[in-house]
Amino acid sequence: MIVTVASFKGGVGKTTTAIHLAAFLQGRGETLLIDADPNRSALGWASRGELPFPVIDEWHTDRLTDGYRHIVIDTQAHPDRQDLELLMRSCHLLVLPTTPDVMALDALGLTVNYLKTLRTQHYCILLTALPPKPGRTEAAVRSLLAEAKLPVLQRGIRRYSAFQKAAAAGVPVYAVKDPKAEAAWQDYEAAGAEILANLGAEERGEGV
Repeated sequence: MIVTVASFKGGVGKTTTAIHLAAFLQGRGETLLIDADPNRSALGWASRGELPFPVIDEWHTDRLTDGYRHIVIDTQAHPDRQDLELLMRSCHLLVLPTTPDVMALDALGLTVNYLKTLRTQHYCILLTALPPKPGRTEAAVRSLLAEAKLPVLQRGIRRYSAFQKAAAAGVPVYAVKDPKAEAAWQDYEAAGAEILANLGAEERGEGV
């Protein structure tokens, strides 16, 4: 299974999402993370510590992707139409992380508009950097996305400083000493399980 993480805007948790979805999938089969972002944020994360899966750049995929059950791809910010079309053809699901602020949602809208022109439904939206406690902001954003009939994962990722600690240490969030590390990891576990369930339903012809 190939999962690609993309966004029209930086700072929405794209690399954090790629790292933690790969960590989740690694628990279900050998997983590879491909860092196709020119900033090489995932490779930088891996270089500072130890991740439970390998991370390579896109230039080495021809000889190192065999034997993996899952592949996660971290892409560059602001892909154009041609990039999105290529990404959609080469993955089973496109994950679009977005923070619940106006600028990020505007960028998400541009991405979704591009995807509509490609006539594809193989994507889902993941809300990130949510306030730790449910509030009106998340509810309002979910209502807005629901009105637009967009595929949004039920579980979002809450905003915890544990993620910054994990990036600095070069490990998944569950490996840092922080009182919220477990809760942060549980968010990604739930999101990952939902992604697998959605893909399974799609394969059975039930839709996402």
